[in-house]
Amino acid sequence: MASDHNISNKLRFTRNIGIMAHIDAGKTTTTERILYYTGRSHKVGETHEGSATMDWMVQEQERGITITSAATTVFWNYKNDQFKINIIDTPGHVDFTVEVERSLRVLDGAVALFCAVGGVEPQSETVWRQADKYKVPRLCFVNKMDRSGADFFRVITQIKERLGANPIPLQIPIGEEESFRGVVDLITNKAYEWDDTTKGMVMNEVEIPADLRETVEEYRLKLIENVAEESDELLEKFMDDPHSITEDEMLQQIRKATVEMRISPVLCGASFKNKGVQMLLNGIAQFLPSPLDIDAVTGINPRTEKEEVRKVDVNEPFSALAFKIATDPFVGRIAFFRVYSGSLDAGSYVFNASTGKKERISRIMQMHANKQNPLDRIEVGDIGAAVGFKTIRTGDTLCDENRPIVLESMTFPEPVIHISIEPKTQADMDKMGLALSKLAEEDPTFRVKIDENSGQTIISGMGELHLEVLVDRLKREFKVECNQGRPQVAYKEAIVSSAQHREVYKKQTGGRGKFADIQFEIGPTDDHIMGLQFVDEVKGGNIPREYMPAIQKGFKESMNNGVLAGFPLDSMKVRLIDGSFHPVDSDSLSFEMAARLGFKEACRKAKSVILEPIMKVEVNTPDEYLGDITGDLNKRRALLREVEAKIGAQVIKADVPLSEMFGYVTTLRTLSSGRANSNMEFSHYAQAPDNVAEAVINKAKGIIK
Repeated sequence: MASDHNISNKLRFTRNIGIMAHIDAGKTTTTERILYYTGRSHKVGETHEGSATMDWMVQEQERGITITSAATTVFWNYKNDQFKINIIDTPGHVDFTVEVERSLRVLDGAVALFCAVGGVEPQSETVWRQADKYKVPRLCFVNKMDRSGADFFRVITQIKERLGANPIPLQIPIGEEESFRGVVDLITNKAYEWDDTTKGMVMNEVEIPADLRETVEEYRLKLIENVAEESDELLEKFMDDPHSITEDEMLQQIRKATVEMRISPVLCGASFKNKGVQMLLNGIAQFLPSPLDIDAVTGINPRTEKEEVRKVDVNEPFSALAFKIATDPFVGRIAFFRVYSGSLDAGSYVFNASTGKKERISRIMQMHANKQNPLDRIEVGDIGAAVGFKTIRTGDTLCDENRPIVLESMTFPEPVIHISIEPKTQADMDKMGLALSKLAEEDPTFRVKIDENSGQTIISGMGELHLEVLVDRLKREFKVECNQGRPQVAYKEAIVSSAQHREVYKKQTGGRGKFADIQFEIGPTDDHIMGLQFVDEVKGGNIPREYMPAIQKGFKESMNNGVLAGFPLDSMKVRLIDGSFHPVDSDSLSFEMAARLGFKEACRKAKSVILEPIMKVEVNTPDEYLGDITGDLNKRRALLREVEAKIGAQVIKADVPLSEMFGYVTTLRTLSSGRANSNMEFSHYAQAPDNVAEAVINKAKGIIK
């Protein structure tokens, strides 16, 4: 067994990082360059040519967007030490927000990528907030410095103002837009320029340009001041002579402040032109945390219900979190997981604490995009993939059977949009069920159900693009041809006032009959509790205890179909007041039926309403189209929250019902001659106005007829 010293040394040089950004900030291109410079791929793949290594799904190469978060491992030499960097490439499109969430949960650090022209865009804010939620330290990289309109200092101001972060530039760009050719390193106080003839592989040290000296001096002093604030000793040194603080002292304190999330260091470059990527790799090695810098994880022992801790140590019991499930046509189900403690050998058994089942791991692999390198063993702090699971879901905890632990899982948003799909042939019918269950296993925000009334298969997701990609995958990966209906909004129902009801269920069919009698009050839950809040107030054994679970089950399952239009209810309170039973004719099924029938009658007496999903919409438009676009949003029942001025553009923020937003991208393009863009994500559910609710109910009833 490897010595503890070797393990901790190895962990010191391990980085588990993700690259997060708004769509189109150049995330995949940057990852490609990292693979190229670390010797992982010998040819540089380009997103726009559809040959990027990390985007290995056909849809990703066609659309030029990253859908799944692929994991890869690279090695980078920095100051004679070899660093092992596990990179998870995450999508920037809001419809795939679940991919970002699940990746951030297992990362130690992240590179936040910003476009030098677009700056902090809506999705950058979303992923930044997600990283705050999981307490992930960040390094910022301002990309596309060679593009027209690039402005490094404007992006820094936006990071500070919009994200509430503390960005500290470690570099000053030499030139901008077309003339971007190098950077001044504020730590070493040296200037470097890239040699274009070597595709940016070679950097030459040059004199700091005269016109930049003042700016460099100003920002270097700010950097030293920030560093000095980290320790009393350095503060004294700073007071005597700011320039007496050494490079090593600066590096040490910048790392400490980054890991503790007090600052976010900022680097810049142009990945497409191969500029700045090596310095970014150095930054990852220098400033982002290793598994040793992260606190021990806490979880719950499922047997004792007590909290337990797992330290970052190979001698601790094994614990890991499965953060992504993928289906491979050759090896079957692949589970990506992060090891938090202990080690696991290939061919050994592991306990899934979330399902309570023991599983044999036939193979462990380290992934390079979609290529697999087999491993005999995986240890604490590493990210790998395993084959052999019979049942596993995203967020499951894998651990030692004798020392079980359930780590905090991930929470995923409810889908807000659905479409009906039907296979074109009988052969497709059989394949479709299997394919849909595999896709649902991979993606927790994708749901499949059969409509009881129409018998149709309904698939639900986070947005139009999300469902479009999934239907596309059905056709390509699983060879299932299907027709699809128009996208429908996932409405919900809610009870807003209370009502009492008594339901007597009796059937006599010769021989033993059926009998159940319940009296209850139905209404909204206390303090916005989700799900069914069931209160048993029956006195004197009028309803025997053994029938309570059946009554509860009857009400719980009734919540799947509300009385107004058959939409599900998220929450409901049932107070069971009284009832009676028959010693011979009563059984569990009778009481379950009484609850189901009683629910329908009681809901008609209580007031029910239709809830509709409200989306948070941001539109970025040139000034001249502002009036037309806000006018159009008002027609869509938008609640305008704010209009913020940017240079030559306006950002409109509004809450708009999802039902009004179908086909919005096309309308926006027309209104702005293709110059405006929009971003939309789910915000909350709200009561639909009466006229809208009436139309929804009539439509639903029309379908049932």
